[in-house]
Amino acid sequence: MPKMTFIERDGTRREVDAPLGLSVLEIAHRHGVDIEGACEGSLACATCHVIVDGAWFPRLAEPTEDEEDMLDLAFDLQETSRLGCQIVMSEALDGLVVKLPAAGK
Repeated sequence: MPKMTFIERDGTRREVDAPLGLSVLEIAHRHGVDIEGACEGSLACATCHVIVDGAWFPRLAEPTEDEEDMLDLAFDLQETSRLGCQIVMSEALDGLVVKLPAAGK
């Protein structure tokens, strides 16, 4: 099974199983990672904002215009910020590393 790593707000690294076809948001919820996802992945909020490790960012599909609009609302926006609901696990992303924003949800 593919794996991914969440870097928690306190810097703790947590490697988890990341089933193919699930979004980073869904994977986080399965493992009790502190990501809200208020809109339940419908691309209507920015509460599943994650910061993708720079080595992994180029491997992701380009964000849609709707995702970019939602990211404009995210707290602690970074150059490699994405919405967890829009990153879907694939074999190519086995080992993906994402960090939770420093503050806010």
